[in-house]
Amino acid sequence: MTRCPRCGEPAAQGQEYCVECGIRLPGPGPLGSVEAPGRGWVKRALLALVVAVAGGAAAAAAAGGGGGGGSHILTAMGGFATVPTTDTVAAPGEVGTTGVESWPSSRSGWTIALVSLPQTAGRKAAIAQARRARKAGLPDVGILDSSAYASLHPGYWIVFSGVYATEAEATSALQAARAFTRPASVRPVVP
Repeated sequence: MTRCPRCGEPAAQGQEYCVECGIRLPGPGPLGSVEAPGRGWVKRALLALVVAVAGGAAAAAAAGGGGGGGSHILTAMGGFATVPTTDTVAAPGEVGTTGVESWPSSRSGWTIALVSLPQTAGRKAAIAQARRARKAGLPDVGILDSSAYASLHPGYWIVFSGVYATEAEATSALQAARAFTRPASVRPVVP
C-alpha cells in the first residue's frame, strides 16, 4: 500500500488515481519510469527541442552551411525572357510581320483561347499554332502574352480566336473553335 501525495489517502499498488481527491498517483510512466505528477511535459519539451535543433543543423548542412559563399536564390516573375522588338510584336489589333493579330491594347473583352503554351516553349511555337488556326478558317486569330493581362495566368502565350464584347458572343463561336481544338474555352481578357 502507498499513500496519496496530496491528501494522504491509502492507495493500492498499481492504482492510477486517488479515490478521495482524484489526483493521478505516481507510478510507471510510458517508459516504465516513476515520475512525479505533472513532470512528463518537461521531458517531452526537451526531446522536441533536441529534435528541432538537430533538424535545423541538418538543413543548414544540406543548404551548404549558410556561409554566404556566393550562392544566391533567383526568382523568375514571368513576362518576356527578352525585351520584344517592334518587328516581333504586331501593333495592337493589327496583323504584324508574323501574319497573326495581337489583342487590341487597353481593351477588355472576351475571346476563345485555343491553345496556351508556356513562354519557355517560345513565341514561334505559338505563332505556328496561330497560323494553323487561321488556315482552318477561324476568325481573328492572334496571340497574346498572358502576363500583360490581369484576368489570365501569367507566363503563357495564348493563341486566341476573336475579340468579342460579351461572353455570349464568344460562346456562340465556341463550337467552331472546338472543331479545330477540343480544349478551346471562352476567357475574359482584362488589361
